[in-house]
Amino acid sequence: MSDAPGWTFLTNHSHVLLCIDQDQDVRLRDIAALVGITERAAQKIVHDLARDGYVEVTRVGRRNHYRLLTGGRFRHPLEAGHEVADLLRLFRQPTRGRGH
Repeated sequence: MSDAPGWTFLTNHSHVLLCIDQDQDVRLRDIAALVGITERAAQKIVHDLARDGYVEVTRVGRRNHYRLLTGGRFRHPLEAGHEVADLLRLFRQPTRGRGH
């Protein structure tokens, strides 16, 4: 039996948001490694999040810089009363400063 869980409470989209919240200059390959998905899947998720107004992506040299747009609401009707900021506050490490 594997020690890895067969499922998690959060989606990969949520996991990507949490990675970006921890480091706005994180590389796609690092997101992929942290979430446990392929780099292509991470790229698609970031694209989804940017397209739907949850993340702003700015190219800086050869890297991307991400800015979370935390006022967006969750998409599922059961969660629609909550903003993305609520999720980030729940998982944010209190000792780290944020420049949002």
